[in-house]
Amino acid sequence: MELRSVMTRASEAAVDIVCGIGPDQLDGRTPCPELKVGALVNHLIFLTGVRGYAAGLKQLPQDRPGQVAEGHDFTAEAGWAEAYAARSAATAAVWSDPQAWDGETAMTGSSRMQARFIGGIVLGEWLLHGWDLAVATGQKLNVDDALAAALYEDITEKAEMARQYGVYGPEVTVPPTAPLFDRALGLAGRDPSWKRQA
Repeated sequence: MELRSVMTRASEAAVDIVCGIGPDQLDGRTPCPELKVGALVNHLIFLTGVRGYAAGLKQLPQDRPGQVAEGHDFTAEAGWAEAYAARSAATAAVWSDPQAWDGETAMTGSSRMQARFIGGIVLGEWLLHGWDLAVATGQKLNVDDALAAALYEDITEKAEMARQYGVYGPEVTVPPTAPLFDRALGLAGRDPSWKRQA
């Protein structure tokens, strides 16, 4: 499957969740034990609205002076969710272009990797962290069959490497009869049955 065909829908799914988060939810738990909702939102915005956009244009982080730095608190800004919707849509547009997937690019630092690998990371950020934020805030991520298949295929290719670098946690066993998206979550170290605290 060509991942570029699903990038806009992945972005929209994540944006729907982000725009549904209330200010009183930013301090809540998420399936990422080290990140509360607000911190995870900032991480998602930074990687899919700043770094992901630049990577699709083949711009290295050090080649963009004045770019927002990692650790920036986007949620402290007025209209931050609407601003993210625009940033995320721009990133999706860049990655919907076949040229974004050619050659090499970089997401962090100066280490270049295959653009297809980086594009898959952007897809995973939208859908995996979109799901993290959805279950943490009592929402449901809108993932159709094509999105689930694209994510599952991409995670299958990189799960072991991601685990070695601590990007994914240990695989969570999910029945082979479970929905494909749940199986993708399990491969990425997430428990599809995770519930937020009452």
